[in-house]
Amino acid sequence: MSDSTRLNKYIASSGICSRRKADELIENGSVLVNGKTVTELGFQVQDRDKVFVDKKLIHPVKHEYYRFYKPAGYITTSDDEKGRKTIYDLLPDELKHLKPVGRLDRESTGLLILTNDGDLINLLTHPKVKVPKIYFVQIDSELSQNDAEQMTRGIEIEPGKKAYADVSVISNSRSGTALQITLYQGMNRQIRKMFETLGYQVKSLKRVQHATLNLDGLKRGEYKPIKPAQIKELKGFLSRINNKND
Repeated sequence: MSDSTRLNKYIASSGICSRRKADELIENGSVLVNGKTVTELGFQVQDRDKVFVDKKLIHPVKHEYYRFYKPAGYITTSDDEKGRKTIYDLLPDELKHLKPVGRLDRESTGLLILTNDGDLINLLTHPKVKVPKIYFVQIDSELSQNDAEQMTRGIEIEPGKKAYADVSVISNSRSGTALQITLYQGMNRQIRKMFETLGYQVKSLKRVQHATLNLDGLKRGEYKPIKPAQIKELKGFLSRINNKND
């Protein structure tokens, strides 16, 4: 840490939340510095200061970043009350404090980013930023041109919720269609619900890319640290598209 750090950045660097959420915690009086409540958003803290959030002492932590290739049959959560297998059953203890960026449903496979960087999680998942996520999808029958165009125009998958997808056909036949789908939203089971609404069944679904990161060099169930150069590229990409959407 530097000699002086903005309070919301200090809180976010502990890994408990993003800077946006830290601002909310500061404003509602949940943050104490050296025993005194601080509600000033621009407040600066020093290395020697003691910061408490909801009465718990926090410390800045080193940010960690991993790519993980999720196999089918696991849910994206740290705990499941139904006793189902989770992705954390496949991860070593030293990585179980990391959080997934978004989710893949139980039968879906592919790329998950794992990190303790709250700011990065917020940027990658915030609806305003519109981060591209690319999937390879196999459906059970031939996709009509009209239905492909309908997915681009938008489909109401729940009352008041319209989902959009960019569709590129890889191969098309009566027995099934292979597709590349790009999403800029993060709705629950979005691709499956879109195809279900149109009368198709998804046979397989794999996320192959999230922003600038992909599955290259990973096998199912495998995880690897993300290189500093890749993180720099990712953050630069997110900054550019975030500024474009402002």
